[in-house]
Amino acid sequence: MEDHTYVVGQEFPDVKAFRNAIKEAAIAQHFELRIIKSDLVRYFAKCASEGCPWRIRAVKVPNAPTFTIRSLEETHTCGRNAHNGHHQASVDWIIKKSNPGSIAEVFTTGADNRFQRLFVSFYASIYGFLNGCLLIVGVGGIQLKSKYLGTLLSSTSVDADGGLFPLAFGVVDAENEESWTWFMSELHKALEMNTENIPPIIVFSDGQKGIMDAVRRKFPNSSHAYCMRHLSESIGKEFKNSRLVHLLWKAAYATTTVAFKEKMAEIEEVSPEAAKWLQQFHPSNWALVYFDGTRYGHLSSNVEEFNKWILEARELPIIQVIDWIHRELQTEFKERRSRSSSWLSVLAPSAEKRMMEAINRASSYQVLRSDEVKFEVLSAERSDIVNIGSRSCSCRDWQLHGIPCSHAVAALISCRKDVYAFTEKCFTVNCYRETYAEEIHPIPGKLEWRKTDEAAMDEDVQAVRPPKFRRPPGRPEKKRICVEDLNHEKHTVHCSRCNQTGHYKTTCKAEIIGTIEQF
Repeated sequence: MEDHTYVVGQEFPDVKAFRNAIKEAAIAQHFELRIIKSDLVRYFAKCASEGCPWRIRAVKVPNAPTFTIRSLEETHTCGRNAHNGHHQASVDWIIKKSNPGSIAEVFTTGADNRFQRLFVSFYASIYGFLNGCLLIVGVGGIQLKSKYLGTLLSSTSVDADGGLFPLAFGVVDAENEESWTWFMSELHKALEMNTENIPPIIVFSDGQKGIMDAVRRKFPNSSHAYCMRHLSESIGKEFKNSRLVHLLWKAAYATTTVAFKEKMAEIEEVSPEAAKWLQQFHPSNWALVYFDGTRYGHLSSNVEEFNKWILEARELPIIQVIDWIHRELQTEFKERRSRSSSWLSVLAPSAEKRMMEAINRASSYQVLRSDEVKFEVLSAERSDIVNIGSRSCSCRDWQLHGIPCSHAVAALISCRKDVYAFTEKCFTVNCYRETYAEEIHPIPGKLEWRKTDEAAMDEDVQAVRPPKFRRPPGRPEKKRICVEDLNHEKHTVHCSRCNQTGHYKTTCKAEIIGTIEQF
């Protein structure tokens, strides 16, 4: 149906598929639709041009969701010259059509069809995440400052070089458990449409109950982690002690249970109240040593980086925010694609640097081989056991970061193995290039909500009206008036300099006026 021609008897999976097909045909063939009747069991439309004979009628097949064309007059006498502001070309359609495979959904509420939510994820971002990024997703929200307020929700990932990778974003009327469940559900759908099996991912957040519950429901095979930047800021604000913040980071980065418990004991020694406060955050959700899953050394979400990136667009209307993000992504993808084309290393620059440092340290180690896969690596300070079969080291650095540590590198070099072959694929230059392989295409024209009087009659292309003005969260401040003050006689002030009422000596202007008059 790519040529947008239809025949009597042609069938469509359901009414929505049929409506979308007719809408795309009208846009492709440059004519306007006038919907005469459209519901769940029948559809009748004709060309909007007066006197043009084109018309179509379709009905639902009994006992099935299928829709079939019953009658069709294909002839147009109108010249098919629709104006540029095509009624069928709604905002979500223009994002999808210019970037095929992208997800763009607008949700409305109420009988007057007012904007409620918006979800957008470009196909290039979905593809890049599934085929090149680290399987890490940070989620968070930032309040918008346009006259309609609202909150921008976002999900971000990390590329092979540690760079911010925006995956999807949405606009909601309020950040709460319901909106987070909706957002994570839309994200799940976007990923599900592009892969047979969604891989287990690590989701970072500030620990809001709404986010945690949404992750459990929509990504049951994934792990949730508290963002350490947020957690450390919270303990700092709560107890006003920078040492507690320092110790908390040390505990989070600890690679052994002994080291973790030592730092937690120090926290309790500094502040028993802080240690008790931390109990509400289970270590399995923030400490490396107890976490179930690989975070590749990342302890914090990069959503804050995204929020800074979007900061200058916060005061724009919603559609302009989308346009701003689209333009910035288009530029970033192009620049990163170009930059990586000249890289000659196996790993992306930041990972390659880590590998070079490990190789340099490994040159001074002594390696004792136990069997085909096990080695004891001796350094000046310690002895470590490396198992190249399970890709692990007793220092735990290899398994926590995905790149061989210096002990593992020493063991691998001693048996003439390629150290790069034992590095996680997501750090390679090839994966970086794959992350930005798909292009984000320009969106033609200016995106605008269509005016009410321009809207077509089809419920799938109804005009979206702006949300009603919302007051900022919280109760407006009130000035309390004491009853006694109302009954109390007001005190009259008296100036001792000019003997007048209404002001004090310190604010008296008589002397100033007299001085001026002298001149």
